[in-house]
Amino acid sequence: MTREQWNILRRCASAQAVEAAPVALIVDSPWIPGHMGLSTLDYISVPDAWLHANLAVAREFPQIIFLPGFWCEMGMAAEPSGFGCRISFFPDQPPAPHPLTSSIEDAASLEPPNPATDGLMPLLLNYYRRVEPEIIAAGHGIKMVAARGPLTVASHVMGVSEFLLAMKLEPKLTHRFLETTTTLTRTWLEAQAAALHEVEGVLVLDDLAGFVSAKDYLEFAHPCLKRVFDAFPGAVKMFHNDTDNPVSYPHLRDLGIQLFNFTHLQPLAEVRRRVGPDLCLVGNVPPLELLARGTPDQVLASARECLSSHPGGRGLILSAGGGVSPGTPAANIRALVRAVEPPPC
Repeated sequence: MTREQWNILRRCASAQAVEAAPVALIVDSPWIPGHMGLSTLDYISVPDAWLHANLAVAREFPQIIFLPGFWCEMGMAAEPSGFGCRISFFPDQPPAPHPLTSSIEDAASLEPPNPATDGLMPLLLNYYRRVEPEIIAAGHGIKMVAARGPLTVASHVMGVSEFLLAMKLEPKLTHRFLETTTTLTRTWLEAQAAALHEVEGVLVLDDLAGFVSAKDYLEFAHPCLKRVFDAFPGAVKMFHNDTDNPVSYPHLRDLGIQLFNFTHLQPLAEVRRRVGPDLCLVGNVPPLELLARGTPDQVLASARECLSSHPGGRGLILSAGGGVSPGTPAANIRALVRAVEPPPC
């Protein structure tokens, strides 16, 4: 993102008023390759293809703040690959990790991977080192780095059902395993920030934190997420969870985050009531039903409804209620920008 875009994001994160709600979208390997007419394999394995695609998207949509911005990622594969999970690659969709074990006993005995040496992570760090000078030369910077959260990483290593069962059947071993995945989330963010020169923000994506009850969220998810976010004092901190489960909402302020991307299935005004007045909400146009499959007029109407349900000049970034889905057309993205533009004189 440009310095001006980062300054806007920082103002929103610090609850300052802005003239109009900015538009920001989480974009990565599910959307960019298809939009640019690239195979996913080229996008994730050829640094020049990745760089040119990201720069082209930034030029095509200069009014959009892309989050985290110039994201070197391989779908959900980076963190699980560090544990030794098998990864499948495809020409037309992001890589997919396969569980390493269904046993919580085995998972609890794993050591935290080293992002500098293990799995796909060192390759992605090298991507960042190689492409950052060209990104800066083009007038942009990588201001935010991202990682999957501790519960999501655990679910990829074990499988979702197996991990959730382990929470109930073997809580002590589950806590031990989550200590390992929490360490990885933190050190992976730290390694990315160390490989770059302008990082001032972190994004943690953890949908599994919305798969649990309020009691289990407080026991298993919240302490892990808090340890990750507490490791980055002074940073702009963003949390993504687009599951239709509000158990985390009353506790988000305690995480120390400033930006929250949530599901379109929760009404924006209700989310504001639950999270309190301080967080900047990032949402919540339906990403699949409308932004990807609807018409520009439908997207425009939904975006304007979001804006009208959250009046005032602070606390809202217009976005999708989740990441940008594959196949989302450019005209629908531009409709979001139209929604925040002042009416013609």
